[in-house]
Amino acid sequence: MKESNGKIAVITGATGGIGFAVAKRLGNDGYTVVLNGIDDQAGADRVAELKAEGITAEYVGFDVTKDELVTAHIKKIGEKYGKIDVLVNNAGGLGGRSRFEEMTTEFYRSVMALNLDSVFFASRAAIPFLKKGEDPTIINYTSNAGWNAGGPGAGIYGTSKAGVHAITRALAKDLAEYGIRVNAVSPGTIDTPFHAQIKSTKPEVFASWANNIMLGRLGQPEDVAGVVSFLASKDAAFLTAETIQVGGGQALGI
Repeated sequence: MKESNGKIAVITGATGGIGFAVAKRLGNDGYTVVLNGIDDQAGADRVAELKAEGITAEYVGFDVTKDELVTAHIKKIGEKYGKIDVLVNNAGGLGGRSRFEEMTTEFYRSVMALNLDSVFFASRAAIPFLKKGEDPTIINYTSNAGWNAGGPGAGIYGTSKAGVHAITRALAKDLAEYGIRVNAVSPGTIDTPFHAQIKSTKPEVFASWANNIMLGRLGQPEDVAGVVSFLASKDAAFLTAETIQVGGGQALGI
């Protein structure tokens, strides 16, 4: 078993990709990690992997876009452990592509729900338990698309991530009096299943993306997990309302 630091970390969307890398890193840091997702089998498999490495972990399945489900499950987690020390709002995604002229209201709302509503729902539900936590913190995920408005058809994704940037700062202002820090990471192009389709259908295009990154390579989930680990730690005790770009310089272009 890993030596416990006595802290509880809740990570949404943690059954794969960056979320699972974050769960593993925080688990190795000594946290009890609570993984969320909507694929119960994947959740069970990931927890088994973590437990095999001596990490204390559990999986709680719920859809982060459903207000009442998020509230009920976060409350259940908080009551079980008596507190929440770290909330990582990792769940999110592109949700598809649509130009605004053809965009349905349903599509618009689904993308906003996945990326922005989810942060609000989970954070609101966790605040009473974060107040009981040790060095409590919320860590959100924004994107370069929050600044450049995204590529073709990804405009509403960019809009939702701009909202995450703003709500991160707003939460930080709102929660500072309780000692709850709120920061965000902004991953660049990370080699995860998020890009699986283009990686399998146009591998040359996928490989070429590294040419637009100053450090000359795509990011790995562990690159993001390391920064999340730092933001959750006492080393970041005087950081709040910040967004850290984790993209190898990609945001500046070359």
